[in-house]
Amino acid sequence: MQNKKNLFLGGILALFGIIAQAQNNTSYWQQHVNYAMEVDMNVENFQYSGTQKLVYTNNSPDALSRVFYHLYFNAFQPNSEMDIRLQTIKDPDGRMYTDGKSRIAALAPHEIGFLKVTSLKQDGQSASFATEGTILVVDLAKPIPPGGTTILDMEFNGQVPVQIRRSGRNNKEGVALSMSQWYPKLAEYDFEGWHADPYIAREFHGVWGDFDVKLTIDKNYTVGGSGYLQNPQEIGHGYEAPGSKVKKPRGKTLTWHFKAPNVHDFMWAADPEYIHDTLKVENGPVLHFLYKNNEKIIENWTNLQPKAAESMEFFSKNVGKYPYDQYSIIQGGDGGMEYAMSTLITGERSFGSLVGVTVHEMAHSWFQHILATNEAKHEWMDEGFTSFISSLCMNQVMDQKKENPFEGAYNSYYNLVNSGNEQPQTTHADRYNINSAYGISAYNKGQIFLSQLGYVIGQDKLIQSLQKYFEDFKFKHPTPNDIKRSAEKVSNIELDWYLTDWTQTVNTIDYGIKTVVAKDENTEVTLERFGLMPMPMDILVIYEDDTVETFYSPLRIMRGEKENPYPNLKRTVLEDWPWAYPSFSFEIKKPLSSIKAIVLDPSELMADVNKENNVYQKEQSEIKAPIKN
Repeated sequence: MQNKKNLFLGGILALFGIIAQAQNNTSYWQQHVNYAMEVDMNVENFQYSGTQKLVYTNNSPDALSRVFYHLYFNAFQPNSEMDIRLQTIKDPDGRMYTDGKSRIAALAPHEIGFLKVTSLKQDGQSASFATEGTILVVDLAKPIPPGGTTILDMEFNGQVPVQIRRSGRNNKEGVALSMSQWYPKLAEYDFEGWHADPYIAREFHGVWGDFDVKLTIDKNYTVGGSGYLQNPQEIGHGYEAPGSKVKKPRGKTLTWHFKAPNVHDFMWAADPEYIHDTLKVENGPVLHFLYKNNEKIIENWTNLQPKAAESMEFFSKNVGKYPYDQYSIIQGGDGGMEYAMSTLITGERSFGSLVGVTVHEMAHSWFQHILATNEAKHEWMDEGFTSFISSLCMNQVMDQKKENPFEGAYNSYYNLVNSGNEQPQTTHADRYNINSAYGISAYNKGQIFLSQLGYVIGQDKLIQSLQKYFEDFKFKHPTPNDIKRSAEKVSNIELDWYLTDWTQTVNTIDYGIKTVVAKDENTEVTLERFGLMPMPMDILVIYEDDTVETFYSPLRIMRGEKENPYPNLKRTVLEDWPWAYPSFSFEIKKPLSSIKAIVLDPSELMADVNKENNVYQKEQSEIKAPIKN
């Protein structure tokens, strides 16, 4: 049996080159923004002022009389919603809550974050606005009609908070400025309406558009982040053409000019001690690496660079081509966080950890910054799918040789089920009772959605489905139904039951072997369903002579069946199992005495919460481990 253990996993990796056919969704619409911002940053007091010209196109069928902006930095103030949530949730984030106290609650006035809008005009007319925590509510001077465009001119100022979560100044590794969620950002309006969620430390949703940003800052600071630098020969700092000389303007500051096309966010980071390296990926983007000039990390950050290039090639080949010409990996923040064309990661890590966080955040470029689901409502589609593809990438890039790269995700999910704290994946990200339940639901159960989908429709169809999903919905904000429909179109299997039970309920999968009895010259096997979530059944039978065959019972509501996942083994397709029937029986055309063992789901990709009843084994006989995917 040992030689069959890697059948499925090998299939996953080998089949990752299949290209899906694109199909447009003609009924889809989305809003569009065009930002032009000029910002002056004072690195002495960490305050900044700016202007923002926003061209907003209303592609919806609705006239809009109000708009909303996110003012994320206002979360870093005592008694903010983020602060109160931090103090009242059962398991507060240790980065934000130390020694039994909220770090936000302890901020002094010169340490807090704030973002204040001082002026706002619509097409030259003053618009009324009010700040409600991290949301700016704007009553427009005139409604924006369907198909109409308006110009919103704003003046604002802010203060960068002491680094507590993602954004901030002077993080624990000494990075001066991690500037994410730093500007007034227009909230998304889509077919569900406005998404003006307050910021309490979860993640984001944004409007697709173009950014033109001019940043004036101390000339000794090196800057990196989203977008393409427009004036490299004035700036230098490693951006200039190789071998060329830079003519810097006189004065104490430099104005960096960036443009980022077709993105839904803009991040930058700056530090006077950054080393800036670049590496061109073959047939891909230029990678920028910005990290502190620190002897403890230089070796790891140097060795990271070819691994990052290999990962970029892996994702572009196996999901879809990366559409931008650069990607920046920057030391900063408080862990790892994805942004448009870039990431912030802490850098003082072991090499394996550094590669791991880079691979994960880079994979987000596909699932969050190209596909861009609403993370407040469907965070599992980003975190889970990112975890799935990054697990496969790490297995290859770091030569991990894991038989099942998803094993840890399954174990975390089982722990969540047993804890009694599970909530449906349809729970709004802000409304999870505990942080750990959110994390497992988003990252682990979300990852299993795909790995288990491969069990249902077949590994080849899973990869084709993922690639079709990417091609059909890139730059479009897909919803859960979109990944389901992509998989249905590829596999010709009905999957509404799968999406419903796995994501909208806490129903569990639990099947077992009830009886194995002699029946004339044959053997009758009866299986039993204990859990509420239905699944098709793969059944492996091992005989006394060590020959093997499989049986397959499709689920009736699938209205189809997957291809044989073990093409070198004989497979018998049984009758469909109707979900309402709690048990299902079939015959093996061999006597009971010839059977050594029977195993349900030899791939172990079905998230069965009780595997103890999944194996029938003849007393005192020994069997090798079941086939794994």
